[in-house]
Amino acid sequence: MEALKEIRKEIDVLDKELIELFAKRLALVKKVGEVKHKHGLPIYVPEREADMLAARRQEAEKAGVPADLIEDVLRRLMRESYASENDYGFKTVNPAVKKIVIVGGNGKLGGLFARFLRASGYHVDAMGSRDWENAGKILAGADVVIVCVPIAKTLETIERLKPYLTENMLLTDLTSVKRRPLEKMLEVHSGAVVGLHPMFGPDIASMAKQIVVRCDGRYPERYEWLLEQIGIWGAKIYQVDAAEHDHSMTYIQALRHFSTFANGYHLSRQPIKLANILALSSPIYRLELAMIGRLFAQDGELYADIIMDKPENLAVIESLKQSYEESLKFFENGDKAGFIKAFNQVREWFGEYSEQFMKESRQLLQQANDYRHHN
Repeated sequence: MEALKEIRKEIDVLDKELIELFAKRLALVKKVGEVKHKHGLPIYVPEREADMLAARRQEAEKAGVPADLIEDVLRRLMRESYASENDYGFKTVNPAVKKIVIVGGNGKLGGLFARFLRASGYHVDAMGSRDWENAGKILAGADVVIVCVPIAKTLETIERLKPYLTENMLLTDLTSVKRRPLEKMLEVHSGAVVGLHPMFGPDIASMAKQIVVRCDGRYPERYEWLLEQIGIWGAKIYQVDAAEHDHSMTYIQALRHFSTFANGYHLSRQPIKLANILALSSPIYRLELAMIGRLFAQDGELYADIIMDKPENLAVIESLKQSYEESLKFFENGDKAGFIKAFNQVREWFGEYSEQFMKESRQLLQQANDYRHHN
C-alpha cells in the first residue's frame, strides 16, 4: 500500500504538470485567435487539423502511447480552443454594411447569429413579432434583412416585409425548409436573395465544423461576403438546389425526428422508471436514450412544423411504418433466415460506411460510459 501511495503521488504531480501544459496551450490558442481576428482567417482549417493529428499520432506510437488516446485528448482541446476563439471576435468582411436587421432576432437561433455578427463588427437590430408597428423605422437603412422565425410563419413574414424592402438590401432566411421560402423571397424582393439553413441548433459553443446550407437565389456576387463571413466563423458552406435540399431534409430531419418522437412517446407510456432503465443501460443504449431525450428538451412546435412541412414527409414516414410491420413479421413467423437475409442486405447498402460508423461510435460510447460512471 505504501508503494501504491508513492506511485499515486507521482501521478498527481504529473497531472498537475498536464494542467500547466494545457494552460500554456490555451494561452497560445488565445494568441492564435488574435492573429486570426486581425487577418480575417477562419477558425477551423481542416487541412491544418488533419496534418497536426496525423503527426501527433505518429509521435505517440513511437513513444509507446496509444495514438487514439492522444487524438481524443487533442480533439477535446481543440473543441475548447474553437469555442474560446469566439471571444476575440472576427474580421469584418464587408465594412460597407452598416445595419443588419434580424426578424426573429430575439429567438434562440436568431440571437446566436446576432451574437456572431456583432462579434464581427456589424450593427445588428432585432425585430420581434410585436415590433411591426415600428417596422418602417427598424428596417430603414438596413443593408441586410435576415428572416429567422418559426417555419409556419416564414412565408407570411417574408410577405409582410415587402413594403419595407429596397433594391439594395440583401434578403435571406435561416429556415430549415428552403424551396418555398426562397421562392417567396424572390417574389417579394427585386434585390439580392439567398436561402440559408444552419444545420445545427442554438446551443453550439462554436460554429467550427458546423454546416450551413446555401441555396442560391439572385445576385450571388452581392452576398458572397456573407458566406465568407460565416466561413470565418468556422462553418462549412454546402451549396445545394432548394428542391434537392428539401428532399434530403425529408430523411435527415422529418423521418428522423418522427422516429425519435415515436420512440420517446412509446417509452413514456410503458410501465418503467427511466432512472432504473438508465442504471441498467449499456453505453450504447444510454446514448440512444440521450438522443431521444435530447429531442424533448427542445421546442415541440419546431419539430411539428418540420414533420408537417410537405406531403413527401408523411409518405416516407408511412413507408417507415410498413418497414416496422415487415420487420415484425420475421419474428411473428419465426423467420430467422429471412431476418438474417434482410440484415445482410442492409449491411451491403451501408457498405464500408458500417466500419467507419463503428469507429466513430466507439469514441462516443466510451464518452457515454465515462459519463455514466461519473454520475
